[in-house]
Amino acid sequence: MTTPTARHMVEVSGTEALWLLESAAQGRLVYVQREQPVLRPAVRVLEYGRLIVRTPAQAAALSVRTSLTYQSDEIKVAGGTGWTVTATGPAEVITDPDEAAHYRRTLPGWTHGPHDTLVRIRPQTVTGFRLAHAEAAR
Repeated sequence: MTTPTARHMVEVSGTEALWLLESAAQGRLVYVQREQPVLRPAVRVLEYGRLIVRTPAQAAALSVRTSLTYQSDEIKVAGGTGWTVTATGPAEVITDPDEAAHYRRTLPGWTHGPHDTLVRIRPQTVTGFRLAHAEAAR
């Protein structure tokens, strides 16, 4: 019989958190709408310190936001290891047609129409944690 191994969350530096974020295939855009938290699947590219996020959310719901959060993780359920990263900062919906066309070619989407939105986030806060077994955390 095997005994469960204790797991710990180990905080990583902002630089390492961004490095982990770059390796993620997708994540979640998090915002508040009608006083309720909303999470939408999202893909992103990190360019020049900014996150360009494509998500199936209505642009109208995001256009009045001054700050948005993008969260991504990679967790191996069987081993209980992995990482999680959250980036928060001022955001704006990308409305320039040429820029939007570029990112629509670059980032795969889930839907087209009013629920296909491109957002630029300038991360001001980036936090990350590695999930590790107690022995590895020492």
